[in-house]
Amino acid sequence: MTEVYILSGFLGSGKTSLLTWLIRQAKEEGLKPGVIMNELGELAFDSEAVEDGVPLKEILNGCICCTGSEKTESQMQALLHEEVDIIFIETTGAAHPVEVLDAVHSPLFGDKLDVKGIVTVADGRRYLAADGMTPQVRMLFLEQIRHAGFVLLNKSDLLTDSEKAEAVMGIQSLNPGARIVETINSKVPLDALRIMTQKPAGIPVQKAGIGSHLPIGTRLVRFSKPVGRDAFEDWIRSLPETVYRMKGYVPLEGNKYPSLFQYAYGMVQWIPEYMNMPANLVLIGEGLSEIRVPGAGDE
Repeated sequence: MTEVYILSGFLGSGKTSLLTWLIRQAKEEGLKPGVIMNELGELAFDSEAVEDGVPLKEILNGCICCTGSEKTESQMQALLHEEVDIIFIETTGAAHPVEVLDAVHSPLFGDKLDVKGIVTVADGRRYLAADGMTPQVRMLFLEQIRHAGFVLLNKSDLLTDSEKAEAVMGIQSLNPGARIVETINSKVPLDALRIMTQKPAGIPVQKAGIGSHLPIGTRLVRFSKPVGRDAFEDWIRSLPETVYRMKGYVPLEGNKYPSLFQYAYGMVQWIPEYMNMPANLVLIGEGLSEIRVPGAGDE
């Protein structure tokens, strides 16, 4: 399976520096990295940071979470076709982590990806000054931290010891399940991202409520038999609020082909399909291991 890391963080936090550092480490391990880079404008200003020979796919003119999952799916499939070993997705500073996870996951190739999680780069000074942001911008900034499995408190060299302690305690309160690492120029060992509980070497580290599970998880299930639509929708209404998204192809009783199914915040959408799509369903949320999907085997 291909490792996937989603690099999140506000504008100017140091995501591109992190990307170049991770690419270098992956190549030193003998891995073939691939990159999806998301830019809000028509020009890919940051693409020059990606070394020659590294497969790069760009999503321009919009955030990855609102340009349409079809475009993201096609870029992911193109990278998988090039047989990369590891994929780094650099999002725009305006991207919400849950939306990005939703865009990246597809029932078409979900079984080929090992999504390690969301790595958020937080500018230390900007975090301490977050109260001065507009409410909407502040909410996005904090959401990027809240949903990360790994947080880089970047530009830590610009903070005093007391400021570092204040920032770490604040991030820990906001996201007690994440690992927090102080960094300069976003330098963090790739192995530390692979194993969230592994202690990185060579850099100052402060732990924050180390947990074995990411705040947001994903799960792919395969259907072994068709389900009744009414019964399936009854099951949906019984789900906890911690299931944020579901999408995939659900085989319905009486239908020749599985139907495209999407769920978000209690809203359900069914779209008929006229070809035999894979009967897979992707779930995004928290506590997914305890959820039993009607007609589907456990993954």
